[in-house]
Amino acid sequence: QVQLAESGGGLVQTGGSLRLSCVGSGRTLSDVSVAWYRQSPEKEREFVAEISWTVATSIAESVKGRFTISREHAKNTVYPQLNSLKPDDTAVYYCAAERSVSSTRGYRYWGKGTQVTVSS
Repeated sequence: QVQLAESGGGLVQTGGSLRLSCVGSGRTLSDVSVAWYRQSPEKEREFVAEISWTVATSIAESVKGRFTISREHAKNTVYPQLNSLKPDDTAVYYCAAERSVSSTRGYRYWGKGTQVTVSS
């Protein structure tokens, strides 16, 4: 059974940083794209960043220049680095892996999310 486990969320002040982690189990993540999405009660689910198996990255315009994404194959882990955080970044952040056209959410596997709260 494939599982994705996010961690690293928490409460941070405006301007602070967090490094989230997504650890895969039951399947290697090294040959698939891994993405991060976020969702808050006031907004729809929003794409944040993606890293491909070739380590090509895609960052949402809303966070470009502040967020980056990397991966460590040996640990089967993907890390989004969230810098210069703003209250508007407050959301539950979800990890997703393996693009799938048959999945309604675009990726085959999803984690349960980690809460990021940015205080003003």
